[in-house]
Amino acid sequence: MARLTRRDRGLADIVARFGPPPLWSRPRGFPTLLRIILEQQVSLESARAMYLRLAATTGKVTPRAVLALGARGLRRLGFTRQKAGYATELARRIEDGSLPIARLHRLSDEDASALLMGVPGIGPWTAGIYLLMALRRPDIWPRGDLALHKAMARLDELARVPSSEEAELIAARWRPLRAVAARILWHGYLSERPT
Repeated sequence: MARLTRRDRGLADIVARFGPPPLWSRPRGFPTLLRIILEQQVSLESARAMYLRLAATTGKVTPRAVLALGARGLRRLGFTRQKAGYATELARRIEDGSLPIARLHRLSDEDASALLMGVPGIGPWTAGIYLLMALRRPDIWPRGDLALHKAMARLDELARVPSSEEAELIAARWRPLRAVAARILWHGYLSERPT
């Protein structure tokens, strides 16, 4: 982090004001990836409630338990039709070995992302969050993260929130530590957000 804040005054100011960012790490594996899918385009609280209902029903969130419930069972727990489909397809691919989730940490960022994004419901943001938080890759930028875009706009005093493409261009200045920059930006955004 020191290397990054030495060369970026804006990030250094966030750390000076709010302290170092939390690691926000998550364990590797199916439960984490499923939870990230649930977090797409909803509040974290809503996704957490849905996940906890699933965990209470299954005892342990595993691919086999999700497949046993099936899409219909997931719908009864509050999953949307789309997310129930994504969850069951993810579980199926892990069970049949077409998504070797336990071996993703051995792959390059690009190869791990490509494998993840081959699963319906996993796009660049979901793959990026998994690589950043579960695999703890240092140079991941979760494409399309609105909180990061807003934090960038504030950091660089931009007239508007950048698009995903613009945000990626801006984030290139933090290579090879874009994940560290993302953590700092999230920390600043959450610390400054009205409660």
